[in-house]
Amino acid sequence: MTDLQLYLLVPLAPLAGALIAGLGGRRIGRAGAHWVTIIGVAISFAASCLIFLDVLDGAVFNGPVYTWLVSDGIRFEIGFLIDRLSALMMVVVTFVSLMVHVYTVGYMADDPGYRRFFAYIALFTFSMLMLVMANNFLQLFFGWEAVGLVSYLLIGFWYTRPSAIYASLKAFLVNRVGDFGFLLAVALVLAYFGTLDYAAVFSRAPSMAGATIEVILGAPWLLLSAICIGLFIGAMGKSAQFPLHVWLPDSMEGPTPISALIHAATMVTAGIFMVARMSPLFELSQTALSLVLVIGGITALFMALIALVQYDIKRVVAYSTLSQLGYMTVALGASAYSAAIFHLMTHAFFKALLFLGAGSAIIALHHEQDMRRMGGLWKLMPWTYGTVLIGAIASAGVPGFAGFFSKDAIIEAVHLSRIPGAGFAWLAVTACVFVTALYTFRLVFYAFHGKARFDTHDHAPHESPAVVTLPLVLLATKWPKNSTACCR
Repeated sequence: MTDLQLYLLVPLAPLAGALIAGLGGRRIGRAGAHWVTIIGVAISFAASCLIFLDVLDGAVFNGPVYTWLVSDGIRFEIGFLIDRLSALMMVVVTFVSLMVHVYTVGYMADDPGYRRFFAYIALFTFSMLMLVMANNFLQLFFGWEAVGLVSYLLIGFWYTRPSAIYASLKAFLVNRVGDFGFLLAVALVLAYFGTLDYAAVFSRAPSMAGATIEVILGAPWLLLSAICIGLFIGAMGKSAQFPLHVWLPDSMEGPTPISALIHAATMVTAGIFMVARMSPLFELSQTALSLVLVIGGITALFMALIALVQYDIKRVVAYSTLSQLGYMTVALGASAYSAAIFHLMTHAFFKALLFLGAGSAIIALHHEQDMRRMGGLWKLMPWTYGTVLIGAIASAGVPGFAGFFSKDAIIEAVHLSRIPGAGFAWLAVTACVFVTALYTFRLVFYAFHGKARFDTHDHAPHESPAVVTLPLVLLATKWPKNSTACCR
């Protein structure tokens, strides 16, 4: 198998699983639907690991795969850029997706939309992989919009619930606001650079550093500042940064596996990945970096404060996601791109773990999500409790666990930054460390300790089946400190 065939296998294996499960669901049955999608994502994960090892040895690929059309000398292509950034994202996305697929077998066992659900999550994985592997703005935009569309289908999966319909519409519309800025930025790139290829745009960017554009007549802006701010507005929508964060807490109306998939390593991290990929452009605009710093600081601190007063266990973890995305955004604004991606990776593991652990407790309590009606679960669900505790410790940034190393790198980088707004961002993320520990362990003590406050429904809660607890155990295995090497 050639390198290009291996690269193609990564996105096409989940796509094949999604098509078979979605179009042939009645013929292959429920078991067939989950096996074909799980195998597809497992193949994608294995191929991603092989690519990751090759990239660590120095292999880099940047080239077209398919030319869609040529217009006035401008080529619109599907192509791959395989370097350390994309290889790391491929491994994280496929592994978390694989764990979610396995977990779904137990969580959605009695749901009538079982086959449809597996088709959606496999399609979501394909869309995210196309986004992270792109070597041009056209393919990036395709993946960007595809994850938004599939997230709409997943958040509104239980379409008989009015709240789920409203939540999916809200997510779709808020993301369109951000995507308008993103699309304008891509249009500016095409108009002024004459190409959509990353390498060509990045190589020409320094020569365009002094170019201006009149966004408002009579008020010239630096072209690169306009492009970077437009791109970041897109990231604000996709990665749920203030004030375009409002869709993410409501997206808890979707099934818990989707909460883990959307909020851990895939959709919400797309904006973080995109800004890191566009770092050659952002480094030429201090205005854009300053905006990124301030927005990230606001999001990190204020979303953590909101998490303190939530009682729905999934909403606590959702606001935690918003706060951690703020950390990543602050790191991007401080030009600490490796620290941002390192935190993206560690966050993917401990946040997926917290969501799936919360889902395990919800299953045991007959879909009860109010922490005031939980308590005393640690004796009844030792595996769930142990793994959630590990995820909570990592999320709080306790020394020795993954979250500590990535958060510490971000706080140090922001403290050393001289970009306007860095002082505010440093105070915000430093204060957020203490607030994060408070709301995280509030969740643990409310849900798993104290006296039992739940209705037994004629039988007490018990540990979830192995198909649910095994992904929790695997996600609880944290990456070592020296894994920062793969983010450089």
